Amino acid sequence: MNIIKKSFHVLVSISVLVGIWQIVCATGRYEPSLLPSPMDVVRSMKELLEDGTLILHIQVSMTRFLIGYITASIAGIVLGLILGWYQKLWAFIDPIVQVLRPISPIAWFPFIVLWFGIGDAPAIVIIFIAAFYPVLLSTVNGIRKVDQVYLKVAQNFEMNQFQLLTKIVLPAAFPIIANGLHMALGSSWVFLVAGEMVGAQSGLGYLIIDARNSLRLDLVLAGIIFIGLSGLILDMIIKKVEKNIESKWGVQNGSK
Repeated sequence: MNIIKKSFHVLVSISVLVGIWQIVCATGRYEPSLLPSPMDVVRSMKELLEDGTLILHIQVSMTRFLIGYITASIAGIVLGLILGWYQKLWAFIDPIVQVLRPISPIAWFPFIVLWFGIGDAPAIVIIFIAAFYPVLLSTVNGIRKVDQVYLKVAQNFEMNQFQLLTKIVLPAAFPIIANGLHMALGSSWVFLVAGEMVGAQSGLGYLIIDARNSLRLDLVLAGIIFIGLSGLILDMIIKKVEKNIESKWGVQNGSK
């Protein structure tokens, strides 16, 4: 029943949005070359699907995203566990993180190209930077908020540091870490597309830039729609993974 209700909400929202879009196009205020109609964009989407261009760009973008995001998530969680556990060490690292965190990954792009060359590496590094800090900070925060009762129980069972972190602290902090993983997913996907617009020759970001250079705004809008849909699918996948982990560990995120 919930699925049906949610599907209804999505259908109505999309229908209203497309309706407004069509009304704006019908007013004639904008030339079709400046604002393509929904049907023009649908035909462009079909064109991209039929010639295989879309599938190729999605595969490239997804490969870059998964490498950068998964690597950043693992690094952020591991370092977050260590730094969150050793508060005195975090006191020295925190100022550095707070200085580097607000800097847009795109600002590092000139150095990234010089250090890593061209190709897939720059986009992957940008994704890593975009995803790393949210995961790191959420993990540190989650570790600091672990209930002391859990730690006392672990002491009674005489667990070593590794067992304590992996079997008690990490599961207890996971709901907060999951929020960081969600934030990292959104930011890294956005900066993947931005990175592909700047220095790539393939991917969804490059697809938009190439279409813009060809003055095909219908293809630009088609690419934008596919980027949004891909992000939605990624979000649904990570939610499913998180629920499976929470079920396995017996924890529950109250915000979901």
